[in-house]
Amino acid sequence: MTSSQAPGSLSVLFAGGGTTGHISPLLAIADDLRYQDPEARLTVLGTPEGLETRLVPEAGYDLVTIDKVPMPRSLDTSLVRFPGKLLGTITRVRKLIRERDVDVVVGVGGYVSTPAYLAARLTGTPIVIHEANAHPGMANKLGARFTPPERIGFAFAGTPLPGEHVGMPMRAAIEHLDRRDPATREAAARHLGLDPALPTIIVTGGSLGAQTINDAMLGAMEDISSAGVQVLHITGRGKGEDLRAAAAGQPHYHVVDYVDGMENVYLAADLLVCRAGAGTVAEVSVMCVPAVYVPLAIGNGEQRLNASSAVKAGAATMVANADFTAEHVRTSVLPLVTNPAQLEAMERAAEALDFPLAAARTMVGKIFAAAGRPHPARAYPAHLLTKKER
Repeated sequence: MTSSQAPGSLSVLFAGGGTTGHISPLLAIADDLRYQDPEARLTVLGTPEGLETRLVPEAGYDLVTIDKVPMPRSLDTSLVRFPGKLLGTITRVRKLIRERDVDVVVGVGGYVSTPAYLAARLTGTPIVIHEANAHPGMANKLGARFTPPERIGFAFAGTPLPGEHVGMPMRAAIEHLDRRDPATREAAARHLGLDPALPTIIVTGGSLGAQTINDAMLGAMEDISSAGVQVLHITGRGKGEDLRAAAAGQPHYHVVDYVDGMENVYLAADLLVCRAGAGTVAEVSVMCVPAVYVPLAIGNGEQRLNASSAVKAGAATMVANADFTAEHVRTSVLPLVTNPAQLEAMERAAEALDFPLAAARTMVGKIFAAAGRPHPARAYPAHLLTKKER
């Protein structure tokens, strides 16, 4: 404990990491907790290999790493070594919980959550869980057995866990902005170097890019230009060479590696073409952006499930990765982005879904309740208010 931390201040251990899908909601919850209780002692448990090694210290939090202990999926020597490795990580987390006098363990899934939940169970430490995907991971399924439903929140309705549909903890800037304000949308388009008067497709495959999407857009580039549509294509680092070369003669096809501040993307897009990661689907739902989802074709089908409610409601369309071709862009994407009435109907459908806002606040409420402490109820300044609160 440092001199700036009050004796007896709330101590919370956050467990999660590996990908932005785990780290982003974790940090959003931590930020809200830090705002409500600046004296709280917050520790993040991660692995030495994940993105948390950069993102967590940058956010100003203390990171403690443990070795990743994945469950073996085949009958080999790793299966024999697994129990000992898992026991070693559990022992280390138990020691951390005791050394830091942890009041609550908060897990968001991933490799480190399993030993964190087991250590919390052994020490009698309350557990709070957030599940980002519509298809829960193994760690959170395990953790849900050790904590009552009122301490569990999940992002998507229909997620097969006990608990509450709270939405996705995310940056306040996403929840703050309203696409219904034409001036805000125009400013976002100009910030991105786009013409606010043109129908706009924004394409993104996430931080790693999506080669299938990139190839399909490349194949349809001439048709896109002929349709009078502008595109901002966010390719991912090192993925856009062919697109960039082809777009050199196309004044309304813009290719960039990444965009800082996705809120401007959501505001400027008339139509978004993207993967269906949990964070993306949640942010698109909150911003009510008409979308074409192209789920990643690997994993347990969680991306398809993440987007299913929006598609069923008419707020988005979905196409299999293998079927997202240049021909699909010509026959489905271009007719959609040039149909204002259909885009308007999709926005209204997204609004009717009423995706929960302020999930980070809801999860912080669960943390204080689990710790048996009163919520500080500190008022939020204007820039931290949601669009509904404004």
